[in-house]
Amino acid sequence: MADQQALDEVVRFTSDLIRIDTTNRGGGDCRERPAAEYAAEQLAGAGLEPVLLERTEGRTNVVARIEGTEPGADALLVHGHLDVVPAQADDWTVHPFSGEVRDGVVWGRGAVDMKNMDAMILAVVRDWARNGIRPRRDVVIAFTADEEASAADGSGFLAKQHAGLFEGCTEGVSESGAFTFHDGSGRQIYPIAAGERGTAWLKLTARGRAGHGSKVNKENAVTRLSAAITRIGEYEWPPRLTATVRAALTDLSALYGFDPDFGDVDGLLEKLGPAAKLVEATVRNSANPTMLDAGYKVNVIPGEAVAYVDGRYLPGGEDEFRATLDRLTGPYVDWEFAHHERALEAPLDSPTYANMQAAIREFAPEGHPVAYCMSGGTDAKQFSRLGITGYGFTPLKMPEGYDYQAMFHGVDERVPVEALHFGVRVLDRFLRTA
Repeated sequence: MADQQALDEVVRFTSDLIRIDTTNRGGGDCRERPAAEYAAEQLAGAGLEPVLLERTEGRTNVVARIEGTEPGADALLVHGHLDVVPAQADDWTVHPFSGEVRDGVVWGRGAVDMKNMDAMILAVVRDWARNGIRPRRDVVIAFTADEEASAADGSGFLAKQHAGLFEGCTEGVSESGAFTFHDGSGRQIYPIAAGERGTAWLKLTARGRAGHGSKVNKENAVTRLSAAITRIGEYEWPPRLTATVRAALTDLSALYGFDPDFGDVDGLLEKLGPAAKLVEATVRNSANPTMLDAGYKVNVIPGEAVAYVDGRYLPGGEDEFRATLDRLTGPYVDWEFAHHERALEAPLDSPTYANMQAAIREFAPEGHPVAYCMSGGTDAKQFSRLGITGYGFTPLKMPEGYDYQAMFHGVDERVPVEALHFGVRVLDRFLRTA
């Protein structure tokens, strides 16, 4: 089991990393190098030989390998990103880059997404070095840049240009799984992610006839775009159950003592009560209009109007997504991908998934591990191009009333110290035996 120094270090590392401002504003506006150097220093202190890699100056990634005790065994990738989304300090109780530890809680941007996991990885690796522990199979550690934007300077760059560093890796674990979900009736649920919806950020362009704002114009690009956006925003996508989501619904239904009716998905979600939050965003594709850009003067009808839509599609659901967007946009609006990433699904009958469940049960025997599909995406999409199957496993034991999912990109992001301690113990147990 992880020693006391590991428990102390995970808190310090989380706080230190938060204080290193790695805000990713998109468009290349970020500098992860100071955080990468910090992580590399801790890895070197554990006797490893970390490699720092950049596609763009300042956008730094770190990769290191720990040799396992079973030569020839498949390697496991453990990865976390170093960048964070922006935070407006005036909205926060504490400064978002203070890394303050107050009343047993670490505060700041990245406390949950995902410098906590970065810190857990570092604490576990250093604990192994102190205590002469080696994992069963090779473990490749990767800290990446640019996950909060396109991943072009991070996992995308690593997968394309440095695939050799991940030789032998067949599976990977990273963010957004194995956290405590309290259902309000005393049950503690631990969703372990084995799927991700695909990313389909869309640019819509409507073209029409430019003219004077006082004249009748049946070819108004703004009107055409507005109609398409309204159709998209009001469209009700039909339920489509993937293997992971079906397993999640089966697990949850069993927990609540009834047989799932997959013919009435919305009715099934209603029966699950608060636990429906774990699956409701992943039973169908989605498309949410998010940005509009049209016109340059109030009395001029523009010849073009542009909008952006955040689309997500289920594994196996891309064809339906494309066909639906073709229909909803209509004849006067074109659409294209502004950013496009694949959907993922990992097997639930693998020894790795079973080991994740076992690690949770050992340290949270009152907990109920269930299958889980993420509504968004992670760096696992990029690493999947190397044949690496991805799971979401960032173990955190959260107190009741703590809304873990609201912490992602939210105001007053924070993580309890005890949650970090739990995470180190569970991650240590899992990685030793994975």
